[in-house]
Amino acid sequence: MSTSRRRGTPTPLENVRRRFERWRRTRTARTRIPESLWTATVKMAGKYGVHQTAKTLRIDYYELKKRAQAEGFTSTSVPTGGEETAFVELPGPFPVPSGECLMELEDDSGAKMRVHLKGTETPDLVGLSRSFWDAWS
Repeated sequence: MSTSRRRGTPTPLENVRRRFERWRRTRTARTRIPESLWTATVKMAGKYGVHQTAKTLRIDYYELKKRAQAEGFTSTSVPTGGEETAFVELPGPFPVPSGECLMELEDDSGAKMRVHLKGTETPDLVGLSRSFWDAWS
């Protein structure tokens, strides 16, 4: 496995990745990760996020998430560039492509009702159906 620096990986996280590579080369099979490596890993997760840390270090995401939460880091920790964002604008609702639906009702006497729906608004189909069935009862 190459120990050269990966493009885009922050230097502190890269240093921990190298420690993991050294440990992986010297460990015996099925040996647990040492606590000193876990401590460094959780620190990196708090700074760079659980996903990026687990992916870079090739470790179990859920175990790292559990340990990070035990240390008080949230699972949604997002790396900051040293500055806190004061305001984030969220876009309004996205237009939903209009769908089409055809519903046909027919009872034993042959009475029929056909409803063709187009667009995003849907009427009260339960009430509409009930009124059809009750009208012929």
